[in-house]
Amino acid sequence: MSQADLLDQDPVFQLKGSMLAITVLELGHNDLDRLDRQLATKVSQAPNFFSNTPLVLALDKLPEGEGDIDLSALMTICRQHGLSTLAIRASRAEDIAAAQAIALPVLPPSGARERLLELGAAPAAKEPEKPPEPQLQPSKIITTPIRGGQQVYAQGGDLIVLAPVSAGAELLADGNIHVYGPMRGRALAGIKGDRTARIFCQQLGAELLSIAGQYKVAEDLRRDPLWNEAVQVCLSGDVLNITRL
Repeated sequence: MSQADLLDQDPVFQLKGSMLAITVLELGHNDLDRLDRQLATKVSQAPNFFSNTPLVLALDKLPEGEGDIDLSALMTICRQHGLSTLAIRASRAEDIAAAQAIALPVLPPSGARERLLELGAAPAAKEPEKPPEPQLQPSKIITTPIRGGQQVYAQGGDLIVLAPVSAGAELLADGNIHVYGPMRGRALAGIKGDRTARIFCQQLGAELLSIAGQYKVAEDLRRDPLWNEAVQVCLSGDVLNITRL
């Protein structure tokens, strides 16, 4: 995760991961409406970013002169975005009293170093960096069935499987993936960002297909008219395009 400031100007809060793997939401302002908007923006970008995440609300870094903060309203906003408040970290008497009134544990201010997690407004646009030239490796060829729970990765090249792939198995490749048999597990091609990568399979029955981070899960795949057919999968914009072989 980036170590840069989360917000370029007038930060409202900082979201940090502590050494104990408990998320700390460190507020730099008491503007709850803006906090709500920024959390909503983050969730829209990554819907599964928060999912019942345990949270400590850090109020001890609020600037001097800030008015009282509505702790119940703050907790409600967090809960709406998948953050479950376990305690607050506070030094102001009014914040401690508000937490005690609802039987919420209060932690003392902490100077422990924490790892910043990105959240907030998008950074200013900049020229995209040229990706490094891929170091091509020979194709990895698998001739035996891949069972559930197994993972096979072709680093720097293509993965070719000449046998069935069971549900619960996972195929990963920096390049293309070829399955010359029933494909019932997960196949992730171009995992280092190669948008030209493709997936080929003799019988589509996958739990998940992904190319360069864009994916479809079984619920979507089963609705495709080519389910259980021989197909190839490629990226069209940001959408996986499934066509008959």
